[in-house]
Amino acid sequence: MTRQTVLILDFGSQYTQLIARRVRENKVFSRIIPYNTAVEEIVSMNPKGLILSGGPASVIEKKSPYPDKKIFKLGVPILGICYGMQVITEMLGGKVRHTKEREYGKIELFVDDNRNLFSGLPGNFTCWASHGDYVTKPPPGFKISGHTLKTPITAIANPKKKIFAVQFHPEVTHTEHGSKILSNFLFKICGCQSRWTMQHFIHETIENIKKSVGKDRVVLGLSGGVDSSVAALLIHKAIGRNSRCIFIDNGLLRKDEPQQIKKIFRTMFHLNLAYVDRSKRFLIRLKGITDPEEKRKIIGDEFVKIFEEEAAKVKKVKYLAQGTLYPDVIESISPHGAPSSRIKTHHNVGGLPQQMKLKLLEPLRDLFKDEVRQIGKELGLPENIIQRQPFPGPGLAIRIIGEVTPNRLEILREVDRRVVDEIRAAGLYEQVWQSFAILLPIKSVGVMGDERTYENVVALRCVESRDGMTADWVKLPFEVLEKIANRIINEVKGVNRVVYDISSKPPATIEWE
Repeated sequence: MTRQTVLILDFGSQYTQLIARRVRENKVFSRIIPYNTAVEEIVSMNPKGLILSGGPASVIEKKSPYPDKKIFKLGVPILGICYGMQVITEMLGGKVRHTKEREYGKIELFVDDNRNLFSGLPGNFTCWASHGDYVTKPPPGFKISGHTLKTPITAIANPKKKIFAVQFHPEVTHTEHGSKILSNFLFKICGCQSRWTMQHFIHETIENIKKSVGKDRVVLGLSGGVDSSVAALLIHKAIGRNSRCIFIDNGLLRKDEPQQIKKIFRTMFHLNLAYVDRSKRFLIRLKGITDPEEKRKIIGDEFVKIFEEEAAKVKKVKYLAQGTLYPDVIESISPHGAPSSRIKTHHNVGGLPQQMKLKLLEPLRDLFKDEVRQIGKELGLPENIIQRQPFPGPGLAIRIIGEVTPNRLEILREVDRRVVDEIRAAGLYEQVWQSFAILLPIKSVGVMGDERTYENVVALRCVESRDGMTADWVKLPFEVLEKIANRIINEVKGVNRVVYDISSKPPATIEWE
């Protein structure tokens, strides 16, 4: 079955990933690409529709980001959102101006044309706006389809050319009927069908692995998390014993994790699993390193080297498999193609060396975390693996701010165990996205008996999210915070102070490094 795809041209909006999620919720596959992707490459993807995202720039300013103008001649339906609407207006002969009074937050939209994009919707409803420019004149051939009390032109449409645009954000939950607007675009305008399902993905992926790998062998880094576990099972279903799972103990894992992983995957799933302890090797390379990006690159580099060493022991190995997810790819590639715009280098993406002896096999590269969990259920993985909270590829190395040492690792392992224990005891583990601790590079004054002491400070981080692209801090009950802090301070030697991080993403990231 041919995969129907809707492409999202990313102009740097914080909501771009939400657009992709909303499209997929309608069981239509979506992919985010840089706004300046060549039209030839877009054509090669055979899209059913294009969505131009919002963005922080202004079309009035010089060097504003613009897509290839040829996209408007492809005959492919287009939806512009916020900045995307302004781009469409400017490029097709309309006018955009700065507004004296910025429109931000909830607004009341009045529908002027209840066909196409607004089919089946009420005459007015609440939307979420975030813009400092506005359209003063639609392009030739476009009609006004919606307005607000402050903005006479809030939505425009050219049904003949199947180009539509809105000044608000239908992808955010604050917009009433936002999902209906997007589904109208997908099904009424683009002619998509709801066939992006996890069952379809499983069948498609297994067949693709069979074709691409053939009789060659694959090695996969199994961490015990849902990502690598699902990847391992998919590859195993495709090529059987020709997949070799390698669990590398890098010395940066949580307490008792190596033993648990060996027990679960060797005993329960009977995977072809090799256990390799290289903890000393990783710690030697990390000695004296404090820069987080350098940590990630060192760990990624060492990870691949060890895999190549282990793969050399097995005949016909040509592929290195990873549980890379779509958010990893998105956050590691700037929409503008500039490293300065990248959020961070991910261990599974940007941390890899430019030259590798093995080819990469990333069967989950197109998926968000919640989609991977759905596949895990389809494949019969137990809930304790499916619902396991995300754990970073570089492990505790990026939860220790500053240098990674054996002593600091041991302290953080003991702290982490108590955090997880209490979150589970409170029945919150599966309700939150991640709950963990960070060891800070500072000493805090304390009192032990009659003596003044200087000991470590740890920060608690507990966030709620759907896919890791955006996140908000969890309002933990005070009694839970109290239990966690008391256990850490009383039971973990070397820690005398616990603080709670109440930052959201954006602007902060979930991890501290």
